[in-house]
Amino acid sequence: MSPRKYLYSSLLLIPAIFLAGAALAPEANGQPQGKAPKARPTQVKVTTIASGLNHPWSLAFLPNGDILVTERVGKLRLVHDGVLSPEPIAGVPKVHAVRLSGLMEILPHPKFAQNQIVYLTYTKDITDKLVATTLARARFDGHQLLDVKDILVCDPWAGDGGSGSRLAFGADGMLYMTTGASNGMAAQEGTSLRGKILRLKDDGTPAPGNPFEHKAGYKAEIYSMGHRNSLGLAFNPVTGDLWNNENGPYGGDEINIIKPGGNYGWPLVSFGRDYSGPQIKSFGEGMIGPVVFWAPSIAPSGMAFYTGDKFPAWKNNVLVGAMLGGAVQGVGHLERIIFNESWDETGRQSLLTDLKQRIRDVRQGPDGLVYVLTDEDNGALMRLEPAQ
Repeated sequence: MSPRKYLYSSLLLIPAIFLAGAALAPEANGQPQGKAPKARPTQVKVTTIASGLNHPWSLAFLPNGDILVTERVGKLRLVHDGVLSPEPIAGVPKVHAVRLSGLMEILPHPKFAQNQIVYLTYTKDITDKLVATTLARARFDGHQLLDVKDILVCDPWAGDGGSGSRLAFGADGMLYMTTGASNGMAAQEGTSLRGKILRLKDDGTPAPGNPFEHKAGYKAEIYSMGHRNSLGLAFNPVTGDLWNNENGPYGGDEINIIKPGGNYGWPLVSFGRDYSGPQIKSFGEGMIGPVVFWAPSIAPSGMAFYTGDKFPAWKNNVLVGAMLGGAVQGVGHLERIIFNESWDETGRQSLLTDLKQRIRDVRQGPDGLVYVLTDEDNGALMRLEPAQ
């Protein structure tokens, strides 16, 4: 979502709690599904692994079992043997950490065990008035970042919102990166990298075969366009398709299936409303509509397909972090979205509602359990497992 005044919860996180997710009718969040079956509620046990994090944004698992966590203020933290190291990892570049801007994604290279390479996205100061979404690459030796280098810097703009950026490596070995553009027409401009999904080689240069690589007036890095502020990115493990989620304006949050060269409409079309009140024009010819949408908003963030065996009923469900509930502050949660074999939505379940905290990221761990970050002053890394 565009920047709003946050209401931070003072809820104390305790080491282990039980939370029951409420089963929602499929039509509860603005997407009618007729007589499709409703989601079965699941009870989960939640264990706090680390607390005291300052607005954590992204988490990543390393081959040795360590976990890396970014904090929006510009710190990278290490969880080793289930314990948060007291000192941040050295070597993180200076970030513009104002409102929603700052240090965002952390992603290890697919061959991290051999090359120790990690990628970061962050908001970079260009001048005293301009900032830019930036992709950096570094080598992590287990203690600090070395050889840090910005390998892609988007066109700058004046402001602190709309800078969200996620990363995902595809089966093609290419790096996919989201960039935001909440205001203005940058998302529709081929000469801008903002409001896009980019497809890159692992050195940050345009990947071969991109849909606009030989088209005049378009950046060669662009894979898709017309995105507002994409805060979730993941590959469907069954179809291989790339999915993203993005925040709408006032309503109209989306999950999209990304097609090469596709235009997803922002700011020309949306199921949401402008903050001044009127509904933005609905999707028409030439614009690709979402497969899931929310009206009112939940402010979706991290997103993951569940493929493990610890939650059998969740197989191939999509898990989405929610920072709002029905556009209301203080009711963040984790959304579980259920699909049939044709990838039509059939149900939703809200989890972690009792926490009343913003869920910024969600990942499946190597152990088949689910890990989430709460985006709070006293943020936490938590593990979800089946309740016995």
